Amino acid sequence: MAKFFNEMTAETIGTADSTREHYREFHHWLAKQSPERLQRKRAEADLSFRRVGITFAVYGDDAGTERLIPFDIIPRIIPAKEWALLETGLVQRVKALNMFIHDVYHDQNIIKAGIIPPEQIYKNAQYRPEMQGVSVASDIYAHIAGVDIVRAGQGEFYVLEDNLRVPSGVSYMLEDRKMMMRLFPELFAKNKIAPVEHYPDMLLDNLRSVAPMGIDNPTIVVMTPGMYNSAYFEHAFLAQQMGVELVEGKDLFVDDNAVYMRTTRGPKRVDVIYRRVDDDFLDPLAFRPDSSLGVPGLLSVYRAGRVTLANAIGTGVADDKSIYPYVTDMIKFYLSEQPILNNVPTYQCRKPDDLAYTLAHLPELVVKEVHGAGGYGMLVGPASSKQQIEDFRQRLLAKPEGYIAQPTLALSSCPTFVDSGIAPRHIDLRPFVLSGKTISMAPGGLTRVALEEGSLVVNSSQGGGTKDTWVLEN
Repeated sequence: MAKFFNEMTAETIGTADSTREHYREFHHWLAKQSPERLQRKRAEADLSFRRVGITFAVYGDDAGTERLIPFDIIPRIIPAKEWALLETGLVQRVKALNMFIHDVYHDQNIIKAGIIPPEQIYKNAQYRPEMQGVSVASDIYAHIAGVDIVRAGQGEFYVLEDNLRVPSGVSYMLEDRKMMMRLFPELFAKNKIAPVEHYPDMLLDNLRSVAPMGIDNPTIVVMTPGMYNSAYFEHAFLAQQMGVELVEGKDLFVDDNAVYMRTTRGPKRVDVIYRRVDDDFLDPLAFRPDSSLGVPGLLSVYRAGRVTLANAIGTGVADDKSIYPYVTDMIKFYLSEQPILNNVPTYQCRKPDDLAYTLAHLPELVVKEVHGAGGYGMLVGPASSKQQIEDFRQRLLAKPEGYIAQPTLALSSCPTFVDSGIAPRHIDLRPFVLSGKTISMAPGGLTRVALEEGSLVVNSSQGGGTKDTWVLEN
């Protein structure tokens, strides 16, 4: 049986000494709580989340339905020393990724140096030739990055993937904290927990810092595809928290090489667009002509430097899973530093040797589509039937360049309050990194938890839930 790193307890389970030091105060409190009280508090949280409308839309078989993302009342706790390591590693990684995207659309030194094969860029579905040679404010492309971190083995951290296009989930980080403070105020009196509620202010300051040249008091908007998008709650939440307008494409128009917003007082110029709309749908004149979500002419204004888009068009070239294996090389190439956070070992199925290994070890591996997201289009070998494995084998053989494979990590577990009581469940962490004139982070992130026993898939679309993430202050 695989051994999993337990966030709360060390190897010797069941003794007072087994609780990790940073969990001791909480563990002592938890031992005094009755199952009935915990059950009542969980029901209270569910009811409150439903009233506020904290749901996500489901795609696929249940398309059109809204689900509550399950919230767990047992937090994931990170000591200050561990967080300092994570923060330093994440800042290093995002800095290198931004330099890589700039390089891709300008000098392409990393390709010339032979570190990344040119076809990995030019054949990438997220590469936007329209961005070649375009200058963007402060050379920042990924203003908001959500980097998925997992812990395995003896407790070492790995980066599982980089989300640089339109990363979501930060609203759940904020709402989970608000909920825990409401349910258990006594815990916040006893523990020195770093605050996260200032994230919207950090985001607003970050967006202001990347306004076009000469704009001192920029008008900022959040651009949403609309209320049927799975993350619409988050779009509305962040606009409200920052005190800026939430707009759809139809609310904006281009005139005289500038972007304007329709208001009851007439047109108002927009300087920074925090867009939660994918590249393909941003401008029907430049990308998909059938898009009703975008703004005709937006790309031309953007290329002229008269509006800032966060995140930049073409950023997705760096968060494709076929580019992920090269991020550690980017850090060495651009920063002349050793990576602080490691990648998960990755087999690139476009390579014949890697494909052969993957095909021979499918029952042991996790295989992912390079453009996939949300836990869809993947095979978790140990949890799959023989038929599912054989079906996936045929997909791999038909299009090997469309997949990568990784060992099945023994993801760390954290005590979780489930129907049967308190039991270990596997977790990951998505911290959010803001890049502007400086790089900043709120201490913590979104902890996602796989609620099914034995499951390693934490995505909300696949039945996962969330936890509050506590970073302890010294």
